[in-house]
Amino acid sequence: MIDVPLDQVRTLLAVVDTGTFDAAAATLHVTPSAVSQRIKALEQRTGRVLVLRTKPVRTTESGQVLVRFARQLAALERDTQRELGIAAGSDATYLPIAVNADSLATWFLPALTRVPQDPPICFDLHREDESHTAMLLREGRVMAAVTSAAEPVPGCTARPLGAARYLPVASPAFAERHLRGEPDRRLPDAPVVVFDRRDELQDRFVRTLTAGRAAAGALRHHIPTSEGFCDAVTAGLGWGLIPEPQAAPLLRSGQLTTAVPGRWADVPLYWQQWKLDVPALALVAETIATAAAESLHPWR
Repeated sequence: MIDVPLDQVRTLLAVVDTGTFDAAAATLHVTPSAVSQRIKALEQRTGRVLVLRTKPVRTTESGQVLVRFARQLAALERDTQRELGIAAGSDATYLPIAVNADSLATWFLPALTRVPQDPPICFDLHREDESHTAMLLREGRVMAAVTSAAEPVPGCTARPLGAARYLPVASPAFAERHLRGEPDRRLPDAPVVVFDRRDELQDRFVRTLTAGRAAAGALRHHIPTSEGFCDAVTAGLGWGLIPEPQAAPLLRSGQLTTAVPGRWADVPLYWQQWKLDVPALALVAETIATAAAESLHPWR
C-alpha cells in the first residue's frame, strides 16, 4: 500500500483549486519551487502523472482520485476539529458546487440563502452547462453538482430534483417577421440565440418539433450568460428557449411572445454529491432538494 504524505496531497488540491503552481504557492505561503517539488515527489511516489502542466492545470485520471481524497480529507478534518471543540470560530466548511447558469439565474441562489450558517459554510460555485457539471465531480473539482446526468458519477449519489421548463419565445417584431403563419415550419430557418457552442437545447427542440428532419437555424448568436441570453431574445436578435421563471413576466408584459404555442422543453435536473458523511453537505443537499421541489416541474 502506498503511503501518501498529506502535505503533498494538500498541495495537489491547492494547485487544482488555484489553477497554477504560482497561485498555489501564494495560498500555501511557500515558494513555487516547493510546490513543484511536492507535486513531483507525489508523482514519483504514486508512479503516475497527476497533473498536466497547462494553464489552468488539468488533472489526469489518477490525479482526480487523489484530488477527491484530498477534498474528503479536508472535510473530515474540519468536522473532527469542530466535534472536538478545537476549530476556530470562523473556520467555515468549504463546499465547491457545480451548477448551470440558468439554475443560478433563477432558483439556486435563493435556495442557498436558506442554508443555516451556524456553523458557517463557504460556497464556491462553478458555473458549467448542466450536461457537463458531472465532469467537474469526476475530476474532483467539486463535491456536488446540479446536473442533467441521472447516472451517478463513481463514488457519488444522485437524486432527482425535477425538470426545468424552457419556453420557446421571441420578440413580437421578430415573430412577425420570421415566424408569422407557420411557426412550426419556419422556426428551423429563423435566426436563433444559443448559450455557447456546446448548447444543444435549441437544436433538440427543433428536432423534436420536426420529427428529426431539421435542427435550429445556421444563423445563430452565442450569448454566454443567462441574463444576456434573455436580453438578446427580448431585443429581437433571434428566438430562443428561456427558463419559464425568466420568460413568464416578459410574456405577460408583451415584451416576448410564444414562438411555438403550446410547446416547451423540459430538462431534468439531478443533485449528485460524493458519498461522504459531511454534515454541511447533507444540509445543503436537503435545502436544495426542498427548493427545487418548489421551483421545478415534477419529472416522470
